[in-house]
Amino acid sequence: MESRADLNMLMEHVLHTAGEHGLWLPHDTIVVAVSGGPDSVALLHVLHQISKRYIPLQLICAHVHHGLRAESDSEEELVRHLAQELNLPFETVRIDVLSYMKEGGKGFEEAARDKRYAFLHKIAQRYGASSIALAHHADDQAETVLMHLLRGSGLGGLKGMKIKRCEKNVELIRPFLRIYKTDLMSICKQNGYAYAIDSSNLSNQYRRNAIRLDVLPFLGQYNGQIRQSLVQLADIAGMEDDYMEQAANHAYHDLVQHKDGRLYFQAPSFLALHVALQRRLIKLILNYLSAGIEITDFHKIELIRQSINQNKSTTWSLDIGGGLACIREYDMILVMQRPPEQSKSYTYELQTAVPELCIPEIGKKLKMKVQSPHDRYFSNMAGACAEAVFDASQLKYPLTLRSRLPGDTMKVMGLNGSKKVKDIFIDAKIPPSVRSRIPVLVDGSGNMIWIPGVRRSMHAAVGTQTTSVLHMCLEDTEAVEQL
Repeated sequence: MESRADLNMLMEHVLHTAGEHGLWLPHDTIVVAVSGGPDSVALLHVLHQISKRYIPLQLICAHVHHGLRAESDSEEELVRHLAQELNLPFETVRIDVLSYMKEGGKGFEEAARDKRYAFLHKIAQRYGASSIALAHHADDQAETVLMHLLRGSGLGGLKGMKIKRCEKNVELIRPFLRIYKTDLMSICKQNGYAYAIDSSNLSNQYRRNAIRLDVLPFLGQYNGQIRQSLVQLADIAGMEDDYMEQAANHAYHDLVQHKDGRLYFQAPSFLALHVALQRRLIKLILNYLSAGIEITDFHKIELIRQSINQNKSTTWSLDIGGGLACIREYDMILVMQRPPEQSKSYTYELQTAVPELCIPEIGKKLKMKVQSPHDRYFSNMAGACAEAVFDASQLKYPLTLRSRLPGDTMKVMGLNGSKKVKDIFIDAKIPPSVRSRIPVLVDGSGNMIWIPGVRRSMHAAVGTQTTSVLHMCLEDTEAVEQL
């Protein structure tokens, strides 16, 4: 990459990057994070020059005092003086990183970042800022990509930091992400910009410093352009990751359905996808159900994917942690926040046919009507309800509509002998999560005569000698979605 030590060339590059990625609009308010180091000092000066010469911008200079080094006070004063020199609002805060580390059980780098970003977002909200400008540069990007690579990242990690990313309704923008640190140092020296040197950057105690001081120089022995190669990898991975995300979103909208807080899809359609899209789709579903907490655990995603691929044409349940479960019901895969609760047991005894019986335990209602065999039945529902007709004179009252019990059997029409209701459900491939919402109807002799929507028994069949028909229909109440 050519040198951009010249201030005008640097501004042109930043303006090009801003236009390409939509980093700002005229009159936007931008909070600029300024530590006092050469990178952030150069960023504030460049944005200030752009706002004066090209695009009017309202800049807010924000500084975080970590209070861990002797020079922290002087760094704060340096940034304060810089803001005054440029006639910009100045905001600062002193944070207690060590206490936060103890409270949250986090490492120093993560704890410091959390506190720093919380402050920047607070300032952005106070000023109604559209974005927070960060001084991350190409060397930072190379270090980030290498860190992610070493811990076993996918494309999402290899793309490193994004030039523009939304966080808490504010854009995080990195105008320098394709500029190398040597250029920024030259800009400061050539233009007389005062900056501070962070002594902690010289210690390999922290992971990022160790990558910068030890790992990258070692790799540089084998590739003198290692930083440029890693930045190029980030650009390529970023574009390909965006493409894969689009493909995964299309697959999500095509295959995944929502109902009652559950997401479900058909296994054959899922298995027709490329393995890469299978993983992306599972990740999208888990993130949707995890209330904004991004799930990137490859082993968890792969466990679900392999279970769907290996355990075909069966039913199973998989606890995937975080209060989530993945359930297979024949060809349907459900992912939900918790396994479906079993419905409460219930019993309704009917001494005679009633026009309508509500069953609130399952969100259903039973309609009954005695009529001539020549009359039209209820049906115009086109499958929206479960219906059956019986010879009314052959039925023995009271009829009992109740929840299913273990060991229930029925003499199925067309079959010799009795069959367990459980086996009837299995043969009909009724999903286990649905079975608890299907009642059974028993006559006064204790014979099970109907499983609505599934099967009816051989009892009280309508024939040529039938003079009176009991027509029954079980349907959803208005407030409940259909199964």
